[in-house]
Amino acid sequence: MAFETGHFPRAVSPTSSGRASPVNQRPRTAVNDVLNRKDKVYRRYASGIERALSLFDTALQEWADYISFLGRLHKAIQAKPAVVNDIPHKTIVAKRLAQCLNPMLPSGVHQKALEVYASIFLLLGFILVCPGNVDINGGQEDALAQDLSLYLPGLSPTLSFASLAIKPVFLSLFESFILPLRAAALRPALKGIVLALLPGLEEESGDDFEHTMHLLDGLKKAVGRDNTEGLHADIASDQFFWQCLFLASITSSTRRQGGLAYMTRRLPKLATTSRNTSQHHMSGNNEPVDFVQPLPQDVATVASPEPGLLIRCFIAGLCDQQLLIQRGFLDLLVTHLPLHSRVLQDTVVGKDLEQLVAAAAAVVIRRDMSLNRRLWAWFLGPSLSADAREGTQSPPSPPLPNGTLLAAHKVRNSSSAYFEQYGLNPLVQSLLRMINNKSMVPSDRVRPFRICLSLMDRWEIGELVIPCVFLSAMNSVRHYEVVSTSRQEFKEVLKSANVFFDGIESVLIWGELTKVVLEVLNNEETDRENAQGRLDLVLFIITHFNIREEDMLVVHIPIMALALLASTPSHLTELKEDTERGQLELVVAALKIANHLIDIIPERAYLLNALADSSGASDPQGHRQTSQDQHILDSIQKYYTQHRGEFDLSAPPFSSKDIGELLLRRAGQLVARALRSNHHVSYLESEICILNSLLEKVPNVEVLNVDDILSSIMATVKYTAARPLTCLSFPFITAVVSVLESICTASQATIHPPNEYMRDIIDRLNTCLWPYLSSSRPNYNVEAVRCVWRLQSISADSQIIESSIASLLLGAKEGQKKMKVNIEGARRFTTLWAHSVASASGSHDRRSSLVRTLHRSGNKAKEVEEQNLILAHPLLLLLDTLNISKTELFLFVSGWLQSLGSLHIIVELLIKRIQLIFAGHTSDNAQQWLFENKVRFFQNDDDHEECLYYLQMLSNLIQYSPSNIWSALASPTATISNNTDEPTDREYQTGTSAQIELTKICMDIIGRQNGPECPHQDESTSNLHQAAILLLRQLLVGPSSKFLAALELEIPLIERLYSSIEQSTILLQIGLTELVLIALRIRLSKDTTAMATVHRRTVSRDLPTNSSRVSLSTDKGEKKEMRSLAPPPQKLLESLILGFTSPGSRPVLENWVQFLDQCLPFYGDSIFQNLIPLVDSFCTHIKSVFESLRGAFGDDQGLLPDILEPTLVSLLNGLEQALARAHERLLDTEITTIRPKSPEQPQGFFGNMVSGVFPSDTQRSRTTTANNRLTVLLCVKDAVKVCFKIWSWGDSGTDSLLRDHASSASLTYTSLRLRNRTRRILEHLFAAEALECLETLIEAWFEPVPSGSKTQSPILINLLHGLDGTRPRNTIPAIFNAVYSRTNPSALDPMRKSTLTSDLSDVDLVTFLVTYARSLEDDAMDEIWTDCMTFLRDVLTNPLPHRQTLPKLLEFTAILGEKVDNTNFGEQRKMRRDLGELFVRLLTAALTIKPLGFSQESATSIYIEKITVEDSRSQELRRRAGSDDLVVILESIAPNIPKILVDSDRISTFATTISAQVVSPTLRSKSYPDNVTVSLLTLIQTMGRIPEASKSWRKDIAEAFNDTRFLTTRLNLVEDGWLPILRHWTLIDKDRMSDLLSRLSSPTTAGIVFGVGASSARSEADRKAQMNLRRIAVLILAAANDTFVANIATFQEKIVDLMAATAASSPSSSTRGDIYMVIRALLLKVSAVHLVPLWPIVTAELHDALVALLPDDSSSTFSLNSILQACKLLDTLLTIAPDDFQIHEWLFITDTIDAVYRPPQWKPVALVDDLAEGLDATTGGIIAPSAPLGNATSGGQRKPLLISSIVKAVKRDDLVDSVLRPFLRQLSIYAFESTYSMESPDWKACFDDLLEDLFDDSTLV
Repeated sequence: MAFETGHFPRAVSPTSSGRASPVNQRPRTAVNDVLNRKDKVYRRYASGIERALSLFDTALQEWADYISFLGRLHKAIQAKPAVVNDIPHKTIVAKRLAQCLNPMLPSGVHQKALEVYASIFLLLGFILVCPGNVDINGGQEDALAQDLSLYLPGLSPTLSFASLAIKPVFLSLFESFILPLRAAALRPALKGIVLALLPGLEEESGDDFEHTMHLLDGLKKAVGRDNTEGLHADIASDQFFWQCLFLASITSSTRRQGGLAYMTRRLPKLATTSRNTSQHHMSGNNEPVDFVQPLPQDVATVASPEPGLLIRCFIAGLCDQQLLIQRGFLDLLVTHLPLHSRVLQDTVVGKDLEQLVAAAAAVVIRRDMSLNRRLWAWFLGPSLSADAREGTQSPPSPPLPNGTLLAAHKVRNSSSAYFEQYGLNPLVQSLLRMINNKSMVPSDRVRPFRICLSLMDRWEIGELVIPCVFLSAMNSVRHYEVVSTSRQEFKEVLKSANVFFDGIESVLIWGELTKVVLEVLNNEETDRENAQGRLDLVLFIITHFNIREEDMLVVHIPIMALALLASTPSHLTELKEDTERGQLELVVAALKIANHLIDIIPERAYLLNALADSSGASDPQGHRQTSQDQHILDSIQKYYTQHRGEFDLSAPPFSSKDIGELLLRRAGQLVARALRSNHHVSYLESEICILNSLLEKVPNVEVLNVDDILSSIMATVKYTAARPLTCLSFPFITAVVSVLESICTASQATIHPPNEYMRDIIDRLNTCLWPYLSSSRPNYNVEAVRCVWRLQSISADSQIIESSIASLLLGAKEGQKKMKVNIEGARRFTTLWAHSVASASGSHDRRSSLVRTLHRSGNKAKEVEEQNLILAHPLLLLLDTLNISKTELFLFVSGWLQSLGSLHIIVELLIKRIQLIFAGHTSDNAQQWLFENKVRFFQNDDDHEECLYYLQMLSNLIQYSPSNIWSALASPTATISNNTDEPTDREYQTGTSAQIELTKICMDIIGRQNGPECPHQDESTSNLHQAAILLLRQLLVGPSSKFLAALELEIPLIERLYSSIEQSTILLQIGLTELVLIALRIRLSKDTTAMATVHRRTVSRDLPTNSSRVSLSTDKGEKKEMRSLAPPPQKLLESLILGFTSPGSRPVLENWVQFLDQCLPFYGDSIFQNLIPLVDSFCTHIKSVFESLRGAFGDDQGLLPDILEPTLVSLLNGLEQALARAHERLLDTEITTIRPKSPEQPQGFFGNMVSGVFPSDTQRSRTTTANNRLTVLLCVKDAVKVCFKIWSWGDSGTDSLLRDHASSASLTYTSLRLRNRTRRILEHLFAAEALECLETLIEAWFEPVPSGSKTQSPILINLLHGLDGTRPRNTIPAIFNAVYSRTNPSALDPMRKSTLTSDLSDVDLVTFLVTYARSLEDDAMDEIWTDCMTFLRDVLTNPLPHRQTLPKLLEFTAILGEKVDNTNFGEQRKMRRDLGELFVRLLTAALTIKPLGFSQESATSIYIEKITVEDSRSQELRRRAGSDDLVVILESIAPNIPKILVDSDRISTFATTISAQVVSPTLRSKSYPDNVTVSLLTLIQTMGRIPEASKSWRKDIAEAFNDTRFLTTRLNLVEDGWLPILRHWTLIDKDRMSDLLSRLSSPTTAGIVFGVGASSARSEADRKAQMNLRRIAVLILAAANDTFVANIATFQEKIVDLMAATAASSPSSSTRGDIYMVIRALLLKVSAVHLVPLWPIVTAELHDALVALLPDDSSSTFSLNSILQACKLLDTLLTIAPDDFQIHEWLFITDTIDAVYRPPQWKPVALVDDLAEGLDATTGGIIAPSAPLGNATSGGQRKPLLISSIVKAVKRDDLVDSVLRPFLRQLSIYAFESTYSMESPDWKACFDDLLEDLFDDSTLV
């Protein structure tokens, strides 16, 4: 707060603390009337008044009785004898008179009461005019002043509700008796008197307006009387009056209209200039001038001693809700308090001025023109003409700003200069304070934008304010996007910010943004973090706001883009290889902004030349010559700084044509610079995007220096080529390719890159891309392939890429003559093929189209050579390696072909090339000669060597790709149709399958022979025949080829195989595996009578998606004999394990998979003994490889030693093979014994389960077969876990593992492949063993996951929904079987039982069942309805085994009801009826078998609060926290009960059951209320909304509420649970409050005797009364506001009755503290207008209670707790400050400026201050200043001082000294400072503190 120092002394104490106490403390003493009581005349007079007063309690029924009572009282008072000097019972008399001035009573009663007041005031004067007393004036004033605190409070509120007839009477009474009092009596009550008179000024046209004005003027003079005594001499009367008036206007909104009317008439004009007009503001040396003219007398009267009150008075008026009040205060500002006044500029502190300006500016939010017009007048100052007319002093002219041109200054408007000098800074600071507010409420964030938008309606204000707040406002929006709790809230703020942004001039926006980027990039910003934040702000603005206006697009955005590109080179010069990351990030951010801006610039922006002639901008040649970066930046800065405010008169610094050329030239220079140094390539992508955009839009692209860019690229790739070990980074290569694309796709008429440059660059770039096609770099495979084809698209000759790929495949080096394909080149080519050609294999049409593209027809070999596709020649080079077997390259290519999905393309390629050879003479009807004995000859022009080459290649394909060659041969192929008219024009047509075509070709070749003219072709023809025969034999034999017998050499071969694995000799391994297989087949043929043909089993990758069973295709007899065979040597299994786990075997792992598949059938029944180690090795190795693959896409971007993804796929294939063989063998052994169906089998759900889920026609014995099954199932579990882990990576691993966004496509490709592979394996495992697989997944579902990662719950549910074998109709019955296997396995068919290998309980399974059922779609109910109903009926038939799961099954049933309610299948009525019946039965069974047991244990052991957890851990935590708690389940079910039960009778039964078996036992238990939980209260609250449960619900609530233990409930349960319940209870049961009030009995002393019995009875009555009072208070707090207004009269009656209690009555005065709590509850929940009748009672009671604190008070009526509650009541009243109570405030605290500016010899009049001095005086010595209580130092909101936490922390004996004394000492100053800070009351704090007091059982009797 501000004040003028040196003139008005203040008490020496820190702000917001207790002030220094005066030295002369005095306690308040009562009037000594002992002598009067001995006087017989006085006793007779007092008896008459007492009899009249007694009528008030007995005879008042109607308003006429009040008049009669007042008449009797008036008559009794007037009967005063002359010798009596006092009015007996004056306290009660004042109280009754105040009660008679009730607004509810008619005006006749009010008039009669005023007559009594007048008589009393007259008698007081007559008493002291008697002979022997002092003079008339002095005596009268002293007598009335002594009793002013008794009579004035009841009289003061009259004018606010008085009728027209009463107002003159009231005003006359004030004028006659109150005004004549001396100043010492009026000063403490001055604020209350002003508040009492202000209602008379609300209507300026009223009859009493002038009278009231006269009274206030007289009151102002009266306060200044008697200053000759020296009292208050330091503060003039007018000053004190104005300060009290300001306080009244601040605190009382209902009387603010009257205060405004008075200030309009009487407030002096404060329009004095800030300094003497003859003096300058600053001296020559910029120091303030010493001479300051003092304030005029009338101004000092208003602005002293505390000018802050004047400011706050205006702030309160400007923030008022009434439009007229706001308008009036704005008028006052304009006429009496202009901005240039000294009060605002010099006297008031800057913060207060900012608050005033902010409050004034906020009126624009109302969008009212009358308010805005007055605001503009105040901001822009008085006009010269108005000053001349009114004769006022005009504000001084502001001096010229430094550095401002005179011509520019003259353009400025004088009003704008006025605002800039006096109002700009406070307005800007206030707006910045609002903008920087950290509030999370959207309305608070929106407020400054709405104000600024309205301020822009006046350009004089907007052009000055907006530049100062624009960036801060935008930054506030950006910050709120991060901290906002919801996206919707941010959108609301962003919407207002967009409206604000659209209203700002474009030049202002871009001037500020350009200034920011220039400061940051020119190194003017030293703080790197701040610089980065400023650039982020610019990017946020251009991406979130509308920047597409025409002038922005064609003028400002190009200018800013040019500024960015011109500043970036200077910044890049400082960057070196070891530059800190912060500087690099600045460059990246700047280029990102430039890229975004250039993208949105339209092409027309570079074509407009309308402004070219202005300001020399039309001289492009001059710009070209001086277009250095610094010149560009200087021109831009000059444009936005020196021409501010005159943009309509200035032209852009560059023409449209020039700015386009400058942008393009700078972009090219940036790209060339970045290409020459690849240390920092993070910004190269943005530079290239900028160049691309400019090349597309700028018309004149000749300015681009293409040679510079190409030379930079060439220099870079030459450096890399010369040093092969140093490889360019992939992002850099991608950027270079983009640059070439940009150059080549630009205007071809203007840019012609040299061919020799391009050919060399493309070849070298392709060489740089080649390493990124490696399988060891899976993170860039897809992107590298795309770059290769981008290079091909920009090359003029397609042979550049073809020759480059062929050279790289062959590993060609300079000077090397003989070349061959290298293994690494082959692997990289397969990657190129997989991502190029294989993508076109989607359909036959696409394949045909691709083949037609690969081979366009031509003339013979030359045409074919010319039209070959790019990959055709390298592919043939790769296939040539199949001719040399037993090499590593051969093994790789053959393995690649076996897993190649696009093999049909290669087959078609070879077929078409053969067809081209014979196309000229092969008949279309080639089938005829097959059956004719005709000799056919080869033609001379046939190319036998080429045909032989292709035939051998096809033979090799069939030989080395047996897994998928047959599907490729079965696919349709395109054939060449011969046109006899035009033999050179061939067309491709879709024909028969490739196998048929090959058969035709082979038969054609076989059927030909040499002609007599070509004898030299005998050898070539023979070779050609042999090749054709071999190929045809392969085609005919196919996959059913037989194997020849061999010698039995398996034992030594296996031993040698093991050693070869150890030695990592890959070629030897493959040969040995073939030999081992041959040896094992020989062994099989020796032991059997006939050779068994073992067919290769079809694995999951070959099966269609709907296959559900994997098996080994052998005859039954053959299987039987194979079971009897001796197992192979043990060394074979060891070799298999070592072969799959050895790193050296990974290149041929697919061969090992085939070897395993062919070996397993030879094991027979011994496979079970070897399965576990084999599967364990698979799982372990799969996990290891998978983790390495994940690391490849994580932080580890280096070259990996292994080929991970193919290895993982091969291992998964091997795992599937092993499990499939073992499970097939298991089924074979179990079928040996067939068990007939038992006639005793139960026919329930488990007797007629849907068939097909499990095999049900076998009988298992718990012997060897059972052990074998357990072995297989354990292995299946391990496989399921591994597959689920890999599948989960494809679902959740992307976000958490992806580090490099450049490899996102490769990651997606790899994870999708693995996901599909594991999905097929899981489908096959579920088809084989659904129950065990499902239990394994459920077990994984319950496993905790690492913190921060995604939970398994949604992933696993998604998996179950995605598998074909886990549809709801299969999964739900499987879960039922798993549950029954654990609860009642004897009732389940043996083949449907679980082996219990999973650590799952029945509760776990049902918990998962509930979650799974909730995830199902509603339409799935049609599939599972029958099974679910049958299962539930079987459970209810024997519920005891399911006792642990009944609560969860109840939840499951509720879910079924909810989903059925959303469907319409079946007979809905019958289905719902059946479901409702089952639900009620389940609830009964659950409560019967497993009682809640609340009566035996307390909530400390069973109570589990609702824990707010993340969704990722919700299922795990629910399981741990006891999710089977029936109350928790019922809580979730209860809201949907009407949907589940439907029938009202069943709903009523449900409600009765819940009430009788859940709610009532809990509420009646011994541990109540400790056993009550939040879930139970939520359940009770939900039940209250069900109409059928109303009766039982009300009974339960009534019992709980009336229980004596209710008031010991925990506060968190009360606030969150009980209060909403009680609120609903009060709405449906209107008589609750009346019933509670009727329980309060009046105090009585009849029948009370002395002794122990009397004390016990009194204590019981006190406790009962306390309980009822607290219940009443709780019910008031729970109900909505003003719910119990109708009961106010009853409240008053009961409060008055109980306040009459004494220490000896029953109930006694111990209940007073609880009465005060009820009053506090009424204050918080009832509007102040309804509480007027209570104020006389409350004030009188507070006075008596506080006086009881004095040490010499002997009254036993008030206990320490009652006094504490009275202090809390007073604290609450001062915190919420009701308008009607403010009239009474002066009785308790010093509510004027005397609380802060205490004058000399000041003595307290307010009760609290007097008590504080009295209590301090009892301690003696110097009183140390007390520390502030609890919330005394807290800002923001006005909180109560006395909070329960402070009171509870102090011992009861120290309560007065440690709590109450500091409270009383600080109360006045705290109240004043709260008013001064204009804090709003904290209603929630008052509410919580009262609630804590009500539920504090320690204060009960």
